Amino acid sequence: MALASIVRRSASRIAPLAIRAFGSQKNRYNSLIFNGLNQKTVSSLTRGFGRTTFVSGFRQFSSSSNEKLLRVLESEIKSAEESDDQNAVQEAPDGFPFEIHDNPGEQTITLTREFNGESIKVEVHMPSLVTGEEDDDEDDNDNNEAANDSSIPLVVSICKKRVVCLEFGCTAYADEISIDSLSVKDPESSDDKIPYEGPDFTDLDENLQKAFHKYLEIRGIKPSTTNFLHEYMINKDSREYLQWLKNIKQFIEA
Repeated sequence: MALASIVRRSASRIAPLAIRAFGSQKNRYNSLIFNGLNQKTVSSLTRGFGRTTFVSGFRQFSSSSNEKLLRVLESEIKSAEESDDQNAVQEAPDGFPFEIHDNPGEQTITLTREFNGESIKVEVHMPSLVTGEEDDDEDDNDNNEAANDSSIPLVVSICKKRVVCLEFGCTAYADEISIDSLSVKDPESSDDKIPYEGPDFTDLDENLQKAFHKYLEIRGIKPSTTNFLHEYMINKDSREYLQWLKNIKQFIEA
């Protein structure tokens, strides 16, 4: 009896301790799960908040940057429009021997004419302008001389039916035309072939050089023609620049 009493008392003491221990472990486990969920939830919310804030801030920055760019573009367009009012398309002078083909948005214009069974085509490029602005110490006369050094590149093709063509590479200055190259082109030749382009034009006999200059002059490639083309291409450059600005503005606004 005494032994049974001792066992019962021991069991009654141990049971509450076990229950408390098990309960403590369960509470700790639940706490860990709860804390883990809270951390994941907070982390997820934090990441979501940061991402939203970043995107919103980027959009505001991009919008502000676009607005500044548009203001500068509008100012430049206004200035170009004022200049363009003074650079209207010029009419060819009386006796101008070529027909002008000018497509907006292109870097060059093309002149064409028929002459004694020959088809003549002239590709006219934008002028290379030398204003003398970099030499601030020079006087106005020097600057005017530098401006007169402005030039326009020309490619003159003269073709006859069923024969090869002559192609002159020229540079037109004020009241002067320089022939830089002369080559013979076969219209039916493959592009894979590299034709012989002849010697440098300046290496030719001087009399032969003069004869080729006269040959071009008779066909309309002369200073009176190229002086008009010089002014025409300057005006075209202004018009193309204005349209270029407007195209960029339209893109930014889209």
